[in-house]
Amino acid sequence: MILAWLGALLVGLSLGLMGSGGSILTVPVLIYLAGEQEKVAIAESLGIVGAISLAGFVPYALKKKVHWKSVILFGLPGMAGTYGGAIIAGYVSGTFQLLLFAVVMLVAAIMMFRDNKETSESGKIAISHAWWKIMLEGLAVGILTGLVGVGGGFLIVPALVLLGGLPMSLAVGTSLAIIALKSFSGFFKYIEVLHNLNLSINWEFILIFSLIGAVGSLVGKTIGSKISNDGLKKGFAVFLILMGSYIIFMNV
Repeated sequence: MILAWLGALLVGLSLGLMGSGGSILTVPVLIYLAGEQEKVAIAESLGIVGAISLAGFVPYALKKKVHWKSVILFGLPGMAGTYGGAIIAGYVSGTFQLLLFAVVMLVAAIMMFRDNKETSESGKIAISHAWWKIMLEGLAVGILTGLVGVGGGFLIVPALVLLGGLPMSLAVGTSLAIIALKSFSGFFKYIEVLHNLNLSINWEFILIFSLIGAVGSLVGKTIGSKISNDGLKKGFAVFLILMGSYIIFMNV
């Protein structure tokens, strides 16, 4: 179990250092280090990701670094999508979910390799695209969250910058609020889904994992301002490619 706690620390550090990416580590840690069943791991991942994101969101909220209009436009459809994704999860196999998860990891790696020059601090705080496009994006990311248990920060932050017209200083805090809302929405539905499958959630494990992850997130945020994120993201992208390929190999 020590390896699982180290994995929890790594999840938190990743979230604190890069603002995203940590949640995509949670499911592999739960399955391969903690020995959880696939659907249970995805459900617990949502609870853990929600708790860590909420802890990370608080400092941004206190500094008024959250764009609440975007939270509503993106977050509410995201909650509905995650709830729907959790319902769909009850009708598909754990293997299908893991294969889809592996694809998400590879997509995330590609996005991290890209040179996102558009994510600068400049830009007005204004919704630059039609509100319904932002809501559809939130719904789509939410469904994905419900199916594979990732918060989707690597998709939400670019969407807030490109579709919502937010500067990065607001996008990260806003993203954490949205991730927390979506994750808790899917998590509560998964409790019912698991009950119907005669499976249950380990509440004590979720609590300890979340606390360790939250501490790691605060540590990562502290040291993140002192080092370059570019090398970190590329290294993390390589790790995601290796892990995604491993998951596909193990499940095909």
